[in-house]
Amino acid sequence: MTSPIVIYVPRDMAAIAIGANDVVTAIIKEAALRDVAVRIVRNGSRGLLWLETLVEIVTPSGRVAYGPVTAHDVPSLFDAGWLHGNTHSLHHGLTEEIPYLKHQERLTFARIGIIDPINLDDYLAMDGFKGLKNALTMTPTSIVDTVTASGLRGRGGAAFPTGIKWRTVLNTSADQKYIVCNADEGDSGTFSDRMVMEGDPYSLIEGMTIAGLAVGASYGYIYVRSEYPYAISTLETAIAEARTTGWLGQHLQGSAHHFDLEVRKGAGAYICGEETSMLDSLEGKRGLVRAKPPLPAIRGLFGKPTVINNVISLSTIPIILAKGAAYYSDYGTGRSMGTLPFQLAGNLKQGGLVEKAFGVTLRELLYDYGAGSASGRPLRAVQVGGPLGAYLPESQWDTPMDYEAYSTISAMIGHGGLVAFDDTVDMSKMAKYAMEFCAIESCGKCTPCRIGSTRGVEIIAKIQANDQRDKQMALLHDLCDTMMAGSLCALGGMTPFPVLSALEHFPEDFG
Repeated sequence: MTSPIVIYVPRDMAAIAIGANDVVTAIIKEAALRDVAVRIVRNGSRGLLWLETLVEIVTPSGRVAYGPVTAHDVPSLFDAGWLHGNTHSLHHGLTEEIPYLKHQERLTFARIGIIDPINLDDYLAMDGFKGLKNALTMTPTSIVDTVTASGLRGRGGAAFPTGIKWRTVLNTSADQKYIVCNADEGDSGTFSDRMVMEGDPYSLIEGMTIAGLAVGASYGYIYVRSEYPYAISTLETAIAEARTTGWLGQHLQGSAHHFDLEVRKGAGAYICGEETSMLDSLEGKRGLVRAKPPLPAIRGLFGKPTVINNVISLSTIPIILAKGAAYYSDYGTGRSMGTLPFQLAGNLKQGGLVEKAFGVTLRELLYDYGAGSASGRPLRAVQVGGPLGAYLPESQWDTPMDYEAYSTISAMIGHGGLVAFDDTVDMSKMAKYAMEFCAIESCGKCTPCRIGSTRGVEIIAKIQANDQRDKQMALLHDLCDTMMAGSLCALGGMTPFPVLSALEHFPEDFG
């Protein structure tokens, strides 16, 4: 009997939102009508979001891509012989040869889009749990040394060296320690955390387990925003399978080590992406920013030493333990080692995810990958690093994307999110929006953030109305200085970044 033809259709939320489930139904129906045997595998997204739903057909030459496929397209694709990789208006050739994908450096995202995310055998076949196997033979200090040598820094935005944070928890004595994954991905234009949780959940489980071995923690929590139902479902399925097969729980793979974890849902408050506010939420309290010190590494969840990293940081740990610190640190530039999944959003023809080594420029991402504006008009500004990131003019698009280089231009890379705007954007409105966002999302604990953001909205409105403009401009700068110097956390402290960058680079929009 002829083996069924394997067809990959993403189960990623972005693909589902645009009709991937309908495409699956249409394929099954059309195959039955034509008496053709097919087997559909639901993979994660490849990150070429402008081509979703991206369907891949397994052929003797490799996986052949078609997209964007809708349910309406399916009959014509069968007519064209797509099950044999034949041409069609939606045909893109071999998936791995698509330039957008071919020219990336996929380390953290090496398996995403290739495997069935909840199939443990698929994960194991692509070096899954190899890093954990190695870690089980190492001392905690050796694991921390390896992570430190890799140069991995927090991918959630703060860019704090991961190894230093882990070493602090390792060296702090306590009867209980915790690993907390901050998956409260709330920055505008960011979706890499979600793609990992939906497309390669075992890598996050493996990374958290390695972290537990490294610092002596026996339990972990993944704090996921409730707007990610598919990520939550996928994680819970993978966690149950990992427990059943001995990759979580007591006596990991027959060893003396124990580690388990669970998913906790957040209610969608942006402030709970700040680590101490997230800890309050995990403890069942209202999410309020805590004063530091003490650091969470010393007194964190339930007052115990706690490692807090984001999804990308923890999902990168397995490849470091599997292939060594030198392998990972060979990518990147200067003190910005490794890769970062950049997320392209806004007014771009080809929005999606691009994993590249640090050192790539914003111009390369916007044009070599994003293909320029979707509107066809010139790009004017790009906000990098989420709603607290600076707006960068074209004169800064050739600055290498590494943490130190961006610091010199008063910008940040953050979580790797890019939102592009064409020349129709009004930057005074964008500056005002930054203050409005802070006013809405502030936890209210500190005065500079709570009151400053509200006053900021009022001041910018007066500037836009040309009401004592010079006086209001001076007042706005003073207000921004106060917020940056006096706020308890990054929400109030960094809200001035987009405001000041808009004032500096696009002054004509304020007059």
